[in-house]
Amino acid sequence: MKVSKFGGSSVASAEQLKKVASIIQDDSERKVIVVSAPGKRTSDDVKVTDLLINLGEAYVKGASYESQLELVLDRFRSILSELELTDKVISEIKADFETVISSDYSTPFKLEAIKSIGEDSLAKVLSEYLAKLGLNATYLNPKDAGIILSDEPGSAQILDESFQLLYKLHEREDIVVIPGFFGYTKEGKLVTFSRGGSDITGSIVAAGVKADLYENFTDVDSVYCVNPTIVDNPKEITSLTYKEMRELSYAGFSVFHDEALIPAFKAKIPVCIKNTNNPDGLGTIIVSEKEVRGNPVVGIASDTGFLSLYVSKYLMNRELGFGRRLLHILEDEDISYEHTPSGIDDLSVIIRKSQLPLEKEAKVIERINQELDPDLVYTERDLALIMIVGEDMNSTIGVASKATEAFSRANVNLEMINQGSSEVSLMFGVKEEGVERAVRSLYEAFFVEEE
Repeated sequence: MKVSKFGGSSVASAEQLKKVASIIQDDSERKVIVVSAPGKRTSDDVKVTDLLINLGEAYVKGASYESQLELVLDRFRSILSELELTDKVISEIKADFETVISSDYSTPFKLEAIKSIGEDSLAKVLSEYLAKLGLNATYLNPKDAGIILSDEPGSAQILDESFQLLYKLHEREDIVVIPGFFGYTKEGKLVTFSRGGSDITGSIVAAGVKADLYENFTDVDSVYCVNPTIVDNPKEITSLTYKEMRELSYAGFSVFHDEALIPAFKAKIPVCIKNTNNPDGLGTIIVSEKEVRGNPVVGIASDTGFLSLYVSKYLMNRELGFGRRLLHILEDEDISYEHTPSGIDDLSVIIRKSQLPLEKEAKVIERINQELDPDLVYTERDLALIMIVGEDMNSTIGVASKATEAFSRANVNLEMINQGSSEVSLMFGVKEEGVERAVRSLYEAFFVEEE
């Protein structure tokens, strides 16, 4: 059994859905299909999920939302018309929306249900189209599939009992089409994963049914070793491990949601990233272990929007509990952190800028000064993180040396160097203005000069 997930670009239009149907028809092992909401048809288009978020925000503010609802309905009318399907889904979208806003659920749960309409409706459309083509296909609501989640709107987590329920899908002979992105609490409330969570649904379902392969169809032939918007025609990665992909996803690789691999990783299910527009392409396979040959670096990732909170105090290393108390202040202020590189008398905490807006920064620094009595505390904003990734780097001499030389050639100063204990990645902090120069120089060092 294969579980195949199709992303927003793969289901953005009727033309794309015809390609999806053809892919499903071509392989009888594709028995479980997970879909996103329709994405952008063109670069200046709007994703259906964004339309629904706007709709929900208008409803909450008490503003007119009819025009936003009509935009959503028009997207689906266009798809249904070109596929020559009935308007049944249009009526269901209207009914679902009215049911949500008239329910006694609190506002956060109403917004969750509104956001999920895109995936839910698209799954209904695709199952109806597959049936029209003569396939034995059925829409399956996540609740009926067994996707039971924690009561955390917008960041729900899968509960263990889901996996046994999902395994029952093996008993079905039909093709089931499951909407991604959301599930239900034990109390029956609809909740969503974080944004991009259809990838998480696909991985969870693959783990639950113990699939032989989890296919993630998107709009690229494979994962590239570097962002193709920074480097022209970069090399493709044909194979990498879960750990490598997780590191790359975290640091700005947008092909895969960075939480999505965890269920497949735990179940040791291979994952293949493929292109809906070129389904016969090799793609990128993600596995538990692989044989490393030649270049130990598989990819270079980068992401902007970070800051460093720097705290210095003489004899910090002898002050019992200093780090814990610093991190407790951040926790108390509802701030999550990314990394904590440190020295004997100083400690840096890397934080996403969105976690520490300027108005909150002043309060945090005031608390640090009052509660920890440091010699110095300040923030440095506009940082970017660059990560070079490869499981074999720890047994290869000279990787860090080659990387720092590349930064020097790009005339980019290093603000931070950090190597994770897993030794799968080397992370560098630089000012945002130099990130693209640095990435191009690193690519030259590890992928061009190695030829």
